Amino acid sequence: MMKQLVEKTGPHSAPEQDVLPGDLMSNRQRLQLVLVLGALIAIGPLTIDMYLPALPAITAGLQTTETAVQLTLTGTLLGLALGQLLIGPLSDVVGRRLPLLAGLAAHIVASVLCVFAPNIAVLGTLRVLQGLGVAAATVVATAVVRDLFSGASFARIFSRLMLVMGLAPILAPTLGSGLLRWTEWRGVFAALAVLGALLIVVAALRLPETLPVARRRHGGLAATLRDYRGLLNDRAFVGLVLVAGLAMASLFAYVSGSSFVLQDQYGLDEQQFGLAFGAGAVGLIAATQFNVRLLRRYTPQQILVSALIAGTAAGLLLVLFAVTGLGGLGTLLASLWLVLAAAGLALPNAPALAMSRHSEAAGTAAALLGAVQFGIGALSAPLAGLFGTGSVPMAVVVAGGMAAALAVMVLVVPRATLGAVDPDLAVALH
Repeated sequence: MMKQLVEKTGPHSAPEQDVLPGDLMSNRQRLQLVLVLGALIAIGPLTIDMYLPALPAITAGLQTTETAVQLTLTGTLLGLALGQLLIGPLSDVVGRRLPLLAGLAAHIVASVLCVFAPNIAVLGTLRVLQGLGVAAATVVATAVVRDLFSGASFARIFSRLMLVMGLAPILAPTLGSGLLRWTEWRGVFAALAVLGALLIVVAALRLPETLPVARRRHGGLAATLRDYRGLLNDRAFVGLVLVAGLAMASLFAYVSGSSFVLQDQYGLDEQQFGLAFGAGAVGLIAATQFNVRLLRRYTPQQILVSALIAGTAAGLLLVLFAVTGLGGLGTLLASLWLVLAAAGLALPNAPALAMSRHSEAAGTAAALLGAVQFGIGALSAPLAGLFGTGSVPMAVVVAGGMAAALAVMVLVVPRATLGAVDPDLAVALH
């Protein structure tokens, strides 16, 4: 049925009508779409984080160093970043399904080979291949949403996917720990292979091609470079992508630094830390879902600007409490959770506004968006660590990310251009 809807509004009718295939979907069909795309998006954080509890066992098992094992994580992130830049434009040329299925197949092969990796060099190389595979799932899922929806509708669907994005990184280490109770570290990669196999079947059967042939890009590498040049020449698009990346940086700084702050500085045990971390995650996820309700009354740009202002104010309070110790752990956590809630409102709307500007190259736009979001966000983790593992460095990076996002929104994104982006924008914007 979903395939019929895509074909009904296919290559010739979409540019001429103020209707997208997603607009014709029933609630049940939208739910099915969200479940399929959510599963595809989840494989990324699961691949990155599920094996984290096994790092000491890998170090001992492969007789290597902790630094070398940590580089296997870097390899996955490198593959994820580069893969998005390559697979996004490819999906604009050949369609969404082929790169997605090929990426999932690569992930399965890499995961199986990880089970038998004889040394750390081989494992690190295979982790890069895993990252390339999950990049296909990540970028294609975003491009599919843009193929089917625009503006506020895109933001609503993306908010549902943010629920998965928020839960998966939290649950992944727990799932990995559970697996390690009855298997060794190689069993984690076997589980990832099984997950990839399930997803490739689901994608093959339940996700139709959403990019008609007439809307695909042509011209090879030259056309890809032109697409990237066009995106980078769009000041509003670049600004919105930077806003999304800087908001993600605040989130990454919290994730990477919270365990040291809450356990080492404030003395929480592992269970207490889990509760505090989980509460912050609940706030983030609740905000992304509340965003759906807000979109019924306000435009994505109104919510985004308000969220960045609130997040910056909460970030400044966080720095104040971290520096002075005023109110102790309670005020620190409260201000942290407010920043996370603000990020939960900003993260769906910045991509929605950015993607709405380039329906003609949705895969390339999604690739650049994902790579920048991921790249800036990943840099925030070591940045905080350069100045120590206490609450003050973490607070400064968290607050700095939100403040920088607000500054970019005000100084880089042209207000007139942003105001012209209608939440119910149709397919052809350019």
